[in-house]
Amino acid sequence: MQGATTGIGYGLKYQARCISDVKADTDHTSFLTGTLSLKEENEVHLIRVSSDGNELICEGLFSHPNEIWDLASCPFDQRIFSTVFSSGESFGAAIWQIPELYGQLNSPQLERIAALDGHDSKIKCVLWWPTGRHDKLVSIDEQNLYLWSLDTSKKTAQVQTKESAGMLHDLSGGAWDPHDVNNLTSTSDSYIQFWDLRTMKKTNSIEHVHARNIDYDTKKKYMLVTAEDESGIHIWDTRMLNFPVIELPGHAHWTWAVKCNPEYEGLILSAGTDSAVNLWLASTPYGDDTTSESSMESPSKNVYQMLNSYSDYEDSVYGLTWSSRQPWMFASLSYDGRVVVESVKAHLPRK
Repeated sequence: MQGATTGIGYGLKYQARCISDVKADTDHTSFLTGTLSLKEENEVHLIRVSSDGNELICEGLFSHPNEIWDLASCPFDQRIFSTVFSSGESFGAAIWQIPELYGQLNSPQLERIAALDGHDSKIKCVLWWPTGRHDKLVSIDEQNLYLWSLDTSKKTAQVQTKESAGMLHDLSGGAWDPHDVNNLTSTSDSYIQFWDLRTMKKTNSIEHVHARNIDYDTKKKYMLVTAEDESGIHIWDTRMLNFPVIELPGHAHWTWAVKCNPEYEGLILSAGTDSAVNLWLASTPYGDDTTSESSMESPSKNVYQMLNSYSDYEDSVYGLTWSSRQPWMFASLSYDGRVVVESVKAHLPRK
């Protein structure tokens, strides 16, 4: 099913790649996004959906010193977020805080709470503890995983443990398992690796797969979704990693991002370099307690639908996030700096 974008839009001045739902803001549907300009002063925009749902309003505009390659909002404090940024050839990561009275200030400045220093190679992403108020976060560079302890009151971040992924492959990103917060999954150029954060050791892997992006279904245990380099989307049962249990066709070009809905099981968004966002519904025939190979012999036993394709973009779509406050809404960000917020209410499965 094809459909032009009918959502509400907002334009950044410069190119951009990342957008994050502000989960801790329980009063508004709001998002943070950051720009990627090589020559201009970069910006972080705090944008909110208006009370009538008809427009996107800029609530705060803050200068950021470098190009923003990754941005993630703190899950328990709406004024705190992380960025991964570059300055020339060097990459860094930091935790920032929006000033409390930013709406009344002429030129509000972000406060840098902590720098995530000590990385030896190119930093890829920062992952916050998935639920509740917690002082742990993880940063991933091309070679290592770092587990940090963050103290926002003292404005310090300290490395608790660090582990190398090995010399064979460059790490590219990761996802924290919301069903077991001791588990984290990383992506690399040819592997998906599963880590136990208590020991910082690898527990399992999927070989010969290049996933650009991964996400866990928060409503269904053991369900991991990957955006594959060859344009497809794979859904895995993490207890059975020999093959994906569902294969979705994905996009006409690279599938860049996948996001599982925070409330509706099997509802998945994907974004790609074909300038489209696709909405999928995937259903698996097995329950949480099924562990036999025979029940998952073939991906063809599983059912999926493409519910809609949002195709009114003029550039690659790299940024994608659901709203946790209104889980029938999502925000997408194309490389030309265009933010679009859509409602998927018409496509929701009936409960």
